[in-house]
Amino acid sequence: MKFTAAQIAGILEGEVVGNPNAEVFKLSKIEEGTEGSLTFLANPKYVNYIYSTNATITIVNSTFEPESELKTTLIKVEDAYQSFSKLLEYYNQVKLMKSGIEQPSVISENVTYGENLYLGSFCYIGKNVVIGKNVKIYPNSFIGDNVTIGDDCIFFAGVRIYSESVIGNNCVIHSGTIIGSDGFGFAPQEDGTYNKVPQIGNVILEDNVEVGSCTTIDRATLGSTIIRKGVKLDNQIQIAHNVEIGENTVIAAQTGVAGSTKIGKSCMIGGQVGIAGHLTIGNNVRVQAQSGIGRNIPDGETLQGSPSFNYSDWNKSYVHFRNLPKIVAELEELKKNKPNS
Repeated sequence: MKFTAAQIAGILEGEVVGNPNAEVFKLSKIEEGTEGSLTFLANPKYVNYIYSTNATITIVNSTFEPESELKTTLIKVEDAYQSFSKLLEYYNQVKLMKSGIEQPSVISENVTYGENLYLGSFCYIGKNVVIGKNVKIYPNSFIGDNVTIGDDCIFFAGVRIYSESVIGNNCVIHSGTIIGSDGFGFAPQEDGTYNKVPQIGNVILEDNVEVGSCTTIDRATLGSTIIRKGVKLDNQIQIAHNVEIGENTVIAAQTGVAGSTKIGKSCMIGGQVGIAGHLTIGNNVRVQAQSGIGRNIPDGETLQGSPSFNYSDWNKSYVHFRNLPKIVAELEELKKNKPNS
């Protein structure tokens, strides 16, 4: 797919300096630009590359004035970084602009779906499923019975949505993710075995949620596991049964949240964090990577360590942790030199 400088400038509301008919069909870094590629210059550290780049078109800030002749056509915009991001989003929308039902695929009884549905090959749609408008479901995906999916959602290849799940509008779920699998509920018996506790709740994803690849969100034992509006989950995260995650919270990869824990709004949780069950995490909490949370956390705290404690205290203590062998040696020396009393 090719775009001219004039077309790109129209999308970005920018000004062309150079050849308005210059065409591009790919994207590149400015230092790796080749003929036919589009790049951008936002960081002053890379300004030297604009004089040597072979990129056909370069997006720059409106304040940029070249100091020598350029080979590349410029598109001047208010903010080059934001404009390039906008262009990437536009490019992604065009690339994902598919519709139609590919075969083989299975659509069960009483399924309803809106206009512009894309259903890839080898998909299965269960009974009584409701799908909104402009939904893209890529190949080898499974949608269980009685699932509801809102408008403008994208499910990439190999997504599994178990029965009774509710997905809001503008949600993106990446490959290999499972929504609505059984919660981890087993009752110990006197003979040392475990009986499975039936998990009969569901999962609710509200609007504008994005879930990374190979993440699992378990259905509730009773009621719902709830992921609130605007939540962003990275790859390989485990969300257990009856967890609730507040609006606009972001969680990085390999974090695990145990059952029935409630996480507040606008939290930022780093990678490989472990959060115990039946806790309440407040709003605007920050948790550094590889921390362990085993207690309720009030609003606004920043935590690090395992078990975690206040971030500032942890940093001060870390100085002593590193010096602990030296401190012990000094104490031993003091004990040896202590005069007999």
